[in-house]
Amino acid sequence: MKIVILAGGTSTERDVSLSSGCQIYKALKSKGHSVILVDIFLGFNGDVGSAFDDDRDWAADIAPVKETAPDINQLKALRNDDSKSLFGPNVLELCSRAEIVFMALHGDSGENGKVQAAFDLFGIKYTGTDALSSAIAMDKSISKQLFRANGIKTPDSILITKKEDAKAARLPCVVKICSGGSSVGVYIAKTQEEFDSAIEHAFEYENKVLIEDYIKGREFTDGVIEGVPLPIVQIEPKEGFYDYKNKYQAGSTIETCPAKISTELEEKIKQAAVKVFKTLGIKTYARVDFMVDDDDNVYCLEANTLPGMTPTSLIPQEAATLGKSFADLCEWIIEISLKKYEQAI
Repeated sequence: MKIVILAGGTSTERDVSLSSGCQIYKALKSKGHSVILVDIFLGFNGDVGSAFDDDRDWAADIAPVKETAPDINQLKALRNDDSKSLFGPNVLELCSRAEIVFMALHGDSGENGKVQAAFDLFGIKYTGTDALSSAIAMDKSISKQLFRANGIKTPDSILITKKEDAKAARLPCVVKICSGGSSVGVYIAKTQEEFDSAIEHAFEYENKVLIEDYIKGREFTDGVIEGVPLPIVQIEPKEGFYDYKNKYQAGSTIETCPAKISTELEEKIKQAAVKVFKTLGIKTYARVDFMVDDDDNVYCLEANTLPGMTPTSLIPQEAATLGKSFADLCEWIIEISLKKYEQAI
C-alpha cells in the first residue's frame, strides 16, 4: 500500500509529531508498505512522481523529543517561499497519490480538524476521525460543555479571553490553554503568585484560557478503538505532574498497563471513555484522559483524537497488552480508518 505519513507542522507539539511519524514510518516499512514521511510544513522538494520508489530512509534525520517545546518562529524561517499555507511544497500532490495518509500530526492544525477538512475537499483519505469531531475535541471549552450536557463528570472551569478577566481563583487550580496538547500551556497554581504567572504564560500561547478546578487524585488514560475500550493505563510522574517533559522523556513517569485498580473502577473509567468517544462523535480511535479522586469519582479531562505514537506513548502500550505489536497497531488504525469511507458511500 502507498502511504504518506504526515508529521511536523507548526504547532508546539511539532517534535512529538515527528517522533510519532518516525515510529509509524519504521513500523509500516517493516510490514512491506511503500511509505514516505513528509513534514506538512517544510514539504518535499524532490520528484513527486518517483517519491514512492525512493529507497531513502525518510526518518533518518529525526531527533528524539527534547525536554521543551520547539521554537516555531525559527522553524518558519526555514521556509524560503512566500506562501502562507500550512502545506509545504508538493505535500498535497504527494498525499493525493497515496492510498491513505497516516496522520501523525499533533496539536494546532493537525488535530483541530483543519487538515482533515482540506483533505475531505481534495478527496484524500486519512487515518483518524473526521474534521468536525476533531475540532470539537480539540476545543476543551466546547467539549466540556458537551460532557456536562451528557452527564460526563469533568472539572468545573471558566473560560477567559483576556488577562484582565482572570479573577481570584480557588487555589489550587489548573490554568490551561483551550486548544493545546501534550500539556503545553498547562500550569498547576497553588499560590496567587503562581496563578498570576500561569495566566501570563498561558496567554502567550492563545487568547482562550481555562481556569479549572484542581482534582487531587490519580491520573488514568484509556484508548478507544471503534467504540471499544482498551486496557487502562495509570500514570504516575516521578516529579510534578504529567507535563511535556514527563510525557516524552523516558524514565520520567511510571506507567502501569493494565492499571492495578478494582474491577468497579476499571468499569467506570471504560464506560466513561466510551461515552466521551460517542458524545464527541469520534470515529475510528482516540485516547481519553481522566483524573480519579479519593472517592473514585471519575473526571474526564479531554479526548485526544490523534494520540501520540512515540516510544513513550500510551496507546501502543495498551495495544501491546492485547498482544498487538506497534506495527500491528498501525495497520489496525489504517484498516479501521478506511472503513469510515466505506460507510460514507
